[in-house]
Amino acid sequence: MLSRTKEYLRQHNYRYEKSYIRPLMAPESVYVFKFGRHSLNNRVIIRYGHTWTGRQRINEIDLRLHKQKHPRVFQNEADMLDYLETHLARREQKQADHPTDTEKV
Repeated sequence: MLSRTKEYLRQHNYRYEKSYIRPLMAPESVYVFKFGRHSLNNRVIIRYGHTWTGRQRINEIDLRLHKQKHPRVFQNEADMLDYLETHLARREQKQADHPTDTEKV
């Protein structure tokens, strides 16, 4: 699951950590994927279920960048990757223009 996202993060030197959550009362499972360069402060929450043939079906993808309170919701991985490419590129450009105190040292 999310093989294209993992490949994208590896190419752009992001660390990631993954975990699975199986809720007791809900029929869908949850996959939590934390990522970031220095600290794992971004996360993707994937809610998925299974079809009657056993295949995994993604119901919803929530993307929370930089500890956002209101996530971006996507229906598939391709839409999320398009958003990540544009948003992370703009953020890296902004950080290159204005380095923080830890980057100056």
